[in-house]
Amino acid sequence: MTRRARLLMMICMSSFLPAVACSDEGGGIIPSPSPVMIAPFLLLLLSIAVVPFINKHWWERWYPAVSIGLGAVTVLYYLFGLHAATRMFQTGIEYVSFMALIGSLFVVAGGILIRVKGSATPFRNVVFLGIGAVVANLVGTTGASMIMIRPFLRVNRVRVRPYHVVFFIFIVSNMGGALTPIGDPPLFLGYLRGIPFLWVAEHLWVQWLIGIGIVIAVFYVLDRRDFMKLSPEVRRSASHAGEEGEVSGMHNIVFLLVILGAVFVTDPPFVREALMAAAAAGSYLTTRKSVHKANDFNFVPVKEVAILFVGIFATMVPALDWLELNAASIGLQTPGQYYWATGSLSAFLDNAPTYLNFLSATYGLFVKPEIVTAVQQMVTTHGPNAASVVGAYSEEVKNTFGVLLKYHSDVVMSGSAPFDMIATSYIIGNHNIYLRAVSLAAVFFGACSYIGNGPNFMVKSIADQLGVVTPSFGGYIAKYTLPVMVPTLLVLWFLFFSGLV
Repeated sequence: MTRRARLLMMICMSSFLPAVACSDEGGGIIPSPSPVMIAPFLLLLLSIAVVPFINKHWWERWYPAVSIGLGAVTVLYYLFGLHAATRMFQTGIEYVSFMALIGSLFVVAGGILIRVKGSATPFRNVVFLGIGAVVANLVGTTGASMIMIRPFLRVNRVRVRPYHVVFFIFIVSNMGGALTPIGDPPLFLGYLRGIPFLWVAEHLWVQWLIGIGIVIAVFYVLDRRDFMKLSPEVRRSASHAGEEGEVSGMHNIVFLLVILGAVFVTDPPFVREALMAAAAAGSYLTTRKSVHKANDFNFVPVKEVAILFVGIFATMVPALDWLELNAASIGLQTPGQYYWATGSLSAFLDNAPTYLNFLSATYGLFVKPEIVTAVQQMVTTHGPNAASVVGAYSEEVKNTFGVLLKYHSDVVMSGSAPFDMIATSYIIGNHNIYLRAVSLAAVFFGACSYIGNGPNFMVKSIADQLGVVTPSFGGYIAKYTLPVMVPTLLVLWFLFFSGLV
């Protein structure tokens, strides 16, 4: 048995890695779909991008049939072609969890009325987006988006433009949440897999500041140019467009905290979703109708997201399964390659499983079982005195033990360290640039399309309901992703992952 096979078997036994590792030597746990079955996913993306542009009214009437029909093709293939009902059942559970989070946050945020006192000047917009980026790390990108999109559009109502919606998605719905496991689902999954809670903030804050800084600077230039084009009368109106400051429905903060707390509940099954649903129902029933009316609250946006994403969740399964089966064998070696591979797929696939798949690939590529075993034996043998003997070991052992002691000193003192915890410490101590590349890419690249991250399409739907013109799927990418996000991502790659600096 090869060294890599032994490593994967040991980690599978500890239930640390997803099934890609467990099926590495032909275990067959993950179904192996035909690449042809990625076509329904691509067709659905193409439909979302092109059909509304060709015939908007037809799309508004028939998009449920398109989404559900294409999803049904994939479901039937997995049920009767691959005989993998369990895989589709798992996807169904993930969809229910996704909608429970998105839907409950949408309802609770709809019960919080925020009127911003001030004006719609470029500087105030920059401050608003900067605050949103910070808040995203505290309540998640979805929570921050649902709470802040209405007041942002309201304060800019005199001169709101499509780019206001797009840059809000860039900054608040995606990039802002890159510093904590609460911020974005991929980082939360990393936390559940053993990456310390504060590790991301410690190692990505510089990249976060640079990325956010570039995008906000571009927004300021665009917003100021637009502002200065206004006639003096309209400019004065915009400068005094702010309403009297008001915050209503603050009791909904309690329901928001219930939802955030429920995210950490993993057992028993469906308790998390039940808590979220109960919080949403409690919020809706206890919020004054006047608050909902002032927020233009209705269920149309969440209905649209639910219908489109049921198709997206189903049709992307073959693409995710193919990636999970091949991520460790597609020849990725450098941090830059991991950055671009993770990011480009996270822009259109669910960034959470994409993150996990490439994280798994780094473990398969780098973790040395003999090093992990040596640290495990050292901790087991010496317990609280392990630090006194680490000097006799190799540099890799020292680095691994240093991380273990820093973040899990209680485990070291107890004299018993699980294999998966030591494996994570090995990656952090010896190859953390790969972890940084995968983590940053999974979050930042989610801004590149409407479906790159959960709240993106919800923000668009809310803006559409409020009468704001938003770019089409293709227009979003052509007018904003390519000229703004891609250069920003290139700068981050060059500075931190290219090996050229």
